[in-house]
Amino acid sequence: MAKKYDLEERTEQFAKDVIQLCKKLSKNTINIELMSQAIRAAGSVGANYIEANESLSKKDFFHRIKICRKEAKESRYWHRLILSANPEIETEARPLMQEATELMNIFGAILRKGA
Repeated sequence: MAKKYDLEERTEQFAKDVIQLCKKLSKNTINIELMSQAIRAAGSVGANYIEANESLSKKDFFHRIKICRKEAKESRYWHRLILSANPEIETEARPLMQEATELMNIFGAILRKGA
């Protein structure tokens, strides 16, 4: 049970870190759209993980974990676009891209163990 809690905390912290990064970006037309998508995807990782932990069946659990993996992958994509539009934030964006990759790998491992 403690591992579930740790991953819930980790996914929440990831979403918070994405929000903090987005707060530092200039508010232009491009960034506003990129920030919206990045925040939505990052928040969805943790929200779906919480849903997975409350699932009523194994099938539902693994479906939610697949969504977590998909959202982590999408989050990484949006971070690449943010970085492309804002190269000056590379030092801050790279760790978030790495975290998105690590979360993808964790959810992938959960799926492989359940298969």
